[in-house]
Amino acid sequence: MNDTSSTVDEVTARQRPLRLGTRRSKLAMAQSGQVAQTVRQLTGRPVELVEITTYGDVSRESLAQIGGTGVFVSALRDALAAREIDLAVHSLKDLPTTQPDDLVLAAIPVREDPRDVLIARDGLTLETLPAGARIGTGSPRRMAQLNALARAHGREIETVPIRGNIDTRIAFVTDGELDAVVLAAAGLTRLGRASEISQYLEPDAVLPAPGQGALAIECAATDAPLAAMLAELDDPYTRVAVTAERSLLAALEAGCSAPVGALADLLADGQVVTEMRLRGVVGSTDGKTLVQLSTTGPVPTSSEEAVALGRELAAAMLDKGAAGLMGERAL
Repeated sequence: MNDTSSTVDEVTARQRPLRLGTRRSKLAMAQSGQVAQTVRQLTGRPVELVEITTYGDVSRESLAQIGGTGVFVSALRDALAAREIDLAVHSLKDLPTTQPDDLVLAAIPVREDPRDVLIARDGLTLETLPAGARIGTGSPRRMAQLNALARAHGREIETVPIRGNIDTRIAFVTDGELDAVVLAAAGLTRLGRASEISQYLEPDAVLPAPGQGALAIECAATDAPLAAMLAELDDPYTRVAVTAERSLLAALEAGCSAPVGALADLLADGQVVTEMRLRGVVGSTDGKTLVQLSTTGPVPTSSEEAVALGRELAAAMLDKGAAGLMGERAL
């Protein structure tokens, strides 16, 4: 009798839809929809999206004013803890660097293009924008590097703080309020809007946010069967790269809205990946001062090695005065 009852319970559990928590934005829904499709194929179970509004979605203040770190994440994590959802999809760059004990990052899939991009009027580039061009961004990191880039080339630009979703930000350009805006390539690609990009900003010029372009799939640490299934979506190279970037951010004691950029590249000799290069930057938003360093070493074979690489570079940056350039320090 008990065996039969147990079997029925297992079948019922497999048939119950998995509840995937997501922010309500168009981009978040697109990202989560893509993950949901993959999870359906992986588990054979239906997946339903559960839309959750976060504080970062409803506040009109700048990310620095409302705390930056975790403002798009906490409501999803609360829903996971309350068992209102089974898993959540986050943009990895939004996640605080400290992981709660009761939740696990079960998978970090293959990363989309991590670069920033320019969307400008008339398809202009940074090099062809007129003197005094107004460029919109909500990111102190982007402001610091754009202003430093302009200063290095003897050009004048004005960086203008903006908030809003992708449609809102692009509208600043199409409505003529701004000459250009800077966004993440990954979001535009996932929304099928890459054709609107005027210019890809190479990391040599503008380093992206730590974890930019990567997604994180999170579930309760106690749900071992689900965590094990989701782990099949994990990309080990993406995981060690973003772990090194986030370790740098954590060691600098900076929040996700601080002016910190980082990117870990996997360097290949032919078809064989041989080394990983980690680059980091911290700057004043006016671009007058940047601390930009890199380190290269063997590809980490564990999370611990990736963390050590990030800490090593952070220590070197702090020695060069990085701490004095960060407006927001994590508590």
